[in-house]
Amino acid sequence: MSSANAPYVKRDLAHVWHPCTQMKDHEGELPLIPIRRGAGAWLEDFEGKRYLDAVSSWWVNLFGHANPKINAAVRAQLESLEQVILAGFTHEPVIALSEELTALAPPGLTRCFYADNGSSAVEVAVKMSFHYWRNVGRTPKRRFITLANSYHGETLGALAVGNVELYKEIYRPLLMDVITVPSPDCYQRAPGVSWEAHSRAQFAHMEAALAAHAHESCAVIVEPLVQCAGGMRMYDPVYLTLLRAACDRHQVHLIADEIAVGFGRTGTFFACEQAGIRPDFMCLSKGLTAGYLPLSAVLTTDEIYAAFYDEYVKLNAFLHSHSFTGNPLACAAARACLALFREEDVLEKNRALAAHLGARARELEDHPHVAEVRQRGMIVALELAQDKATRTPYPWQERRGLTIYRHALARGVLLRPVGNVVYFMPPYVVTPAEIDLMVEVAREGIERATCD
Repeated sequence: MSSANAPYVKRDLAHVWHPCTQMKDHEGELPLIPIRRGAGAWLEDFEGKRYLDAVSSWWVNLFGHANPKINAAVRAQLESLEQVILAGFTHEPVIALSEELTALAPPGLTRCFYADNGSSAVEVAVKMSFHYWRNVGRTPKRRFITLANSYHGETLGALAVGNVELYKEIYRPLLMDVITVPSPDCYQRAPGVSWEAHSRAQFAHMEAALAAHAHESCAVIVEPLVQCAGGMRMYDPVYLTLLRAACDRHQVHLIADEIAVGFGRTGTFFACEQAGIRPDFMCLSKGLTAGYLPLSAVLTTDEIYAAFYDEYVKLNAFLHSHSFTGNPLACAAARACLALFREEDVLEKNRALAAHLGARARELEDHPHVAEVRQRGMIVALELAQDKATRTPYPWQERRGLTIYRHALARGVLLRPVGNVVYFMPPYVVTPAEIDLMVEVAREGIERATCD
């Protein structure tokens, strides 16, 4: 451990419990890295070593660290109002942000309910859907339909409607019972079958579940196009088109969890656009503030809003709240983020970056242990396999991804594989040269991790 970093690591280990971490790892050969500053796509530790942020700091950072325009917007807001209760009060940043989000969203999503992180947004959508059906007299509807390998957060309601066993198994006794349907994940398609054909075929499972359970189901919840925490598994937009139609037929809500895939990650502003659909609830977070401050939003329709709108004595209002709901500083950061999309033609520029990233990543398709290279916009994933022909995965206990992570840090790149999947989800300010570096470092890491 370098002398400049060491005091911070020592202080941290005395008190901080890190997320998604076995803390014992950091007391040995995997020391924490204290960061003192960030600029653009780069982070810098106290020793002056720089790290290319190839994963957007857990998929939140869109326009680089310490972006001057977002800095200025937050600084200006700080001078006038930092926080106010949103029950009975309001403020310009939350009003303007709501106007902008509803203008960008699929037509018909006209109402915004705010929380402060992605899991909380999912909780809001789940509770709101359940409560809607009670308010309209459909009380048997109390269950939710979800996809295998899905992830929607780690609070109890969000965890229940997800399906990644690593996170869910230990807490199962605390969770509500859900209906789980096989995923349209196109990594599982048979040789020669297209993404669209596979996704269409997989929809038969969802159709059957809706036919059997619509009478007791509030909503279907999905991550549009990419199951991120489930290993960046991807599917064709046709699945969403079929799902929207089926939910309408069976009178079941559709919740689109766009927390990780919204704000340009998949090539369109919202992933749902690629299927031409409007969900009943759309959950947003992560890139909403370009990674600056915690904020989430659930967008929904006037029809759903109207089911809660009545005299107080009816007691059918949505009594859900967070202390920092609609925080002015976070709303100011979000508005600055949306302004950058308008002013800098971000989606068009991303198309060129995505093309370069995909081309460089596909150079690894011939590697004997890279079973697939897949892409959706600015998300590219490389699936490692012990046996490429049979797609036999490496045992998770071997932690091959950790070898890649450690090698990348040594080379000045932050990669954080999900199990046996190496992925790139860089900030939109990344350059072609930086893309070349992250892919080259990943190639080196894969060689090290698969050389036996």
